Amino acid sequence: MAVDITTLDQWFNDTLEPHAFQDYCPNGLQVEGARPVQKLVLGVTASQLFLDRAVAAGADAVLVHHGYFWKGEDACIAGMKRRRIKALLDAGVSLWAYHLPLDAHPTLGNNAQLAARMGWQVEGGLKPGVRPIGNVGQAAEALTAQQLARQLHEVLDYKPLHIPGGPERIQRIAWCTGGAQGMIQAAWEAGADAYVTGEISEPTVHAAHELGIHFFAAGHHATERYGVQALGAEAAKVWGLDVQFIDCPIPV
Repeated sequence: MAVDITTLDQWFNDTLEPHAFQDYCPNGLQVEGARPVQKLVLGVTASQLFLDRAVAAGADAVLVHHGYFWKGEDACIAGMKRRRIKALLDAGVSLWAYHLPLDAHPTLGNNAQLAARMGWQVEGGLKPGVRPIGNVGQAAEALTAQQLARQLHEVLDYKPLHIPGGPERIQRIAWCTGGAQGMIQAAWEAGADAYVTGEISEPTVHAAHELGIHFFAAGHHATERYGVQALGAEAAKVWGLDVQFIDCPIPV
């Protein structure tokens, strides 16, 4: 059945509680479309390629992790941003985007979904807080770094970059999807043998060596595919929506 935009917006916000986060972008309905929602298309990033494919698939609305209007960017709707928003408005398609709230949700979030796929037992948040963005926990069994790298590759369909630094066997793991390489210190402070995130920066290599912790960059896009899919599946169950995930993989 078709659901009106206001009703669906309220349900997304009730589910993810974006008001609880200080984020780098607005969370929720970023572009209002022209009709109720029956076909909801899911993706990681609202790139032009994704939008073109979503419109071609008959989307009434799209739900992504990376939307628009990031803090510090030029606020003018020109160039690339104009073309993207025009594609939505011309097609009458709504855009919902949830960033940190979709990372942090305890069951539907990117970090929870990554843990479920990898078989990691969540023990708590990577940093103290009511709604932690990352997590720390236990692998199902002690692994070598090579075994963990192979598991990540198999589950995520992305070959991770491994920076060695920790013990021979990995049991305690910390993780935070996306571009959270700066939290390697917090992972070490949490007693993790290894830290898994999406991206790597130059200082991360030195930190892994000097702190004595394995580091795995498993892909920003690859680690953040699953939150939107879990939220979309819940929306399909609650509202009877036709939901489709369109993946547009990138090499980082």
